[in-house]
Amino acid sequence: MTMRLFLGFVVLAIVVGWVVGAEYQVQAGEVGGNTDYKVLAPIRHGNLTVFPVVASSTHDTKEFLTLDEGLKSGEVEVTESGNVRGMIRPRHPNANVEPQYPVHDGAQVNKLVLVNNSKRPLLLLAGEIVTGGKQDRVIGKDRIVLPESDPIDLDVFCVEPGRWVGPSAKFVPGAASSVMAAPSVRGKAMADKDQAKVWQQVGSANEMVTVEVQAAAPSTSATRELSSTTSYAKVMQNDEVKSRVDSVAKPIEEQYESTIKQLREKNAVGVIVAVNGQIVWADIFASTSLLEKYWPKLVRSYATDAIVTRAKGGQPSEASAQAFLEDLHGRHETIDSEPGVYRHTEVSGDGFKAFELTSLLPKTNFSVHVAKMAE
Repeated sequence: MTMRLFLGFVVLAIVVGWVVGAEYQVQAGEVGGNTDYKVLAPIRHGNLTVFPVVASSTHDTKEFLTLDEGLKSGEVEVTESGNVRGMIRPRHPNANVEPQYPVHDGAQVNKLVLVNNSKRPLLLLAGEIVTGGKQDRVIGKDRIVLPESDPIDLDVFCVEPGRWVGPSAKFVPGAASSVMAAPSVRGKAMADKDQAKVWQQVGSANEMVTVEVQAAAPSTSATRELSSTTSYAKVMQNDEVKSRVDSVAKPIEEQYESTIKQLREKNAVGVIVAVNGQIVWADIFASTSLLEKYWPKLVRSYATDAIVTRAKGGQPSEASAQAFLEDLHGRHETIDSEPGVYRHTEVSGDGFKAFELTSLLPKTNFSVHVAKMAE
């Protein structure tokens, strides 16, 4: 009887293992299993087109803190990797004296240190730019940072190759803290993960923006300033550049903000983006409120690529945008996970890469953000 019971368990284990393995094979290489997304009629201005995306349901994301919110309140600190003193909280709850750690100039181009002092989990999106320190940096990967965290290493890429000195090791909020890298730059950090390629794309983007703006306003002080900086963030915050970007972004930003309000009950959660008739990007969030927080700087990032792309193409259809959104099965999958906090999945498919950030925090276990780029 004991042997029969044992053999029964073996057979059951084999069957269960086969079923689980089969399910994994079906799901492997796929991001964003939700097929209940719907693309709506596009909003267009010039050569930039965005398709609103609505979902059948959304999630509660009010507990998540954004980087802009954290930097502005002072609850989130970002500093060079060699300057961690003052960022480590005392281990003993009654300790009044902060532990002393040696400070040395161990700054690294592709490493920063971040601490989340708030009582809320911090959401970081790839493409967000932090300014200050020895160089401006762009975050290379979506992730979640626990509340009241100890300092963590933050993988970044430099977007200011001409500077390696600064008045302070810390990164502070300001006008440039609201900058999101354009898809052309953002994609290099997310997909290629290569500093040289990021620098190359930053240089190309700065040059194209400068040429475009100087052609329209060749003699202003703002345009003359463009040729004296290698900072991507400073170029994007230049008055003449902001004016050009606003000319494309503002009409779409305002129209889509109105759409978001009208579609709140229909759960507007993201956009599909096309430039010159070619679908290039998608950003999908877990909730309407999370989309609203990121929307102003997202639309400006899309417009930045649009103003330097002059070729004209046909108008993409809702059907093609829907197909882009639904095609998420790829050939290769890479997963990076912090147990109990988040899972980051990257899928490479035919002509695209997709990235999904899933929250593993208590009472969540849902996709917080999905980005997809055409290659």
